[in-house]
Amino acid sequence: MSTRDIIINKLREAFLPESLDVADESHLHEGHAGHRPGGETHFRVYIVSEAFEGKSRVERHRMVNATLAAELGGSVHSLAIRAQAPREGQG
Repeated sequence: MSTRDIIINKLREAFLPESLDVADESHLHEGHAGHRPGGETHFRVYIVSEAFEGKSRVERHRMVNATLAAELGGSVHSLAIRAQAPREGQG
């Protein structure tokens, strides 16, 4: 199973998102810190979930980071997060 698939599964289980997109952007970071041949080091997450309702941006990021602690402590070098509650505007 790819790192992207693991991230998707963990986020789905933890947050039951209405919307979830996980992109492996490792190819954009070739030659930069943390990049390894084969990628799976730099990811961008966009997630919409009721779990984020009433939470600050920092709290939301901490929730996602805690869910993915094993990956962040291992193969994932960078994780860009955009976490929203369902009633928040897109943009």
